[in-house]
Amino acid sequence: MAGKLYLCATPIGNLDDMTFRVLETLKSVDLIAAEDTRNSIKLLNHFDIHTEMTSYHEYNKYDKAQYLIGKMQEGLNVALITDAGTPAISDPGEVLVAECHKAGIVVTSLPGPAACITALTLSGLSTRRFCFEGFLPSMDDKKARKRILEDLKDESRTMIVYEAPHHLKAALDDLYETLGNRRISICRELTKKFEEVNPTTIEDAISFYKENEPRGEYVLVIEGKSLEEQDEEKRQSWQEMSIEEHMQFYEEQGISHKDAMKKVAADRGVGKREIYQALLDKQ
Repeated sequence: MAGKLYLCATPIGNLDDMTFRVLETLKSVDLIAAEDTRNSIKLLNHFDIHTEMTSYHEYNKYDKAQYLIGKMQEGLNVALITDAGTPAISDPGEVLVAECHKAGIVVTSLPGPAACITALTLSGLSTRRFCFEGFLPSMDDKKARKRILEDLKDESRTMIVYEAPHHLKAALDDLYETLGNRRISICRELTKKFEEVNPTTIEDAISFYKENEPRGEYVLVIEGKSLEEQDEEKRQSWQEMSIEEHMQFYEEQGISHKDAMKKVAADRGVGKREIYQALLDKQ
């Protein structure tokens, strides 16, 4: 029988967040694949875990995935851990999971810490609908970075972005330029002794970091564009068109004059009678 892949979430700061299930799994599997064995050995030593370890990271994720699948096909059980948090979240583990599914290897996930969810729950922003962007494309790839930011411009869900300290100021500048002055919660040192959650605005955050050097890894939780704001922008865009042109837009689609008036009125946020009167006045 083939072995399994176990995705094992590890602490993002506080070691007491390690689950009993992950501990038992790391002790019982045949091999642990770690993003950085130098970091992970400290974690394993702390919990007195002596399972054999091998590296699995961004630069060997394709070739090493096939090696690990080969081991599991031989019947070995493999645990995957990342430097902190849940494997496959903004992490090369997603490649290994996809390849395991192709090879018919069973994958199971042992839930635990994830910086994105921790930050979201601490942010004070809406948690009902959210999206995770991970790290923005590098500033060296301006085209991809601009495209992603433009995609976020009209996002109505709460957005979660990871950022390194040396890129934080540039990220805030780009977010302000694209999104405007949204509410944002800036989280750092999550679950650690000096955990910080700063509910603020993008504009105020830019001012703050002009005077204070960013330190530590950051999670940015950003307010989405409200549905009301989206509706108002749509109404404003229709105002650039005359009522006659607006009516023509719908009637050319085969919509009756009466129904076109209803749509035009709805688009502009006014009553149908007002559209009817405006059309009469133009005659």
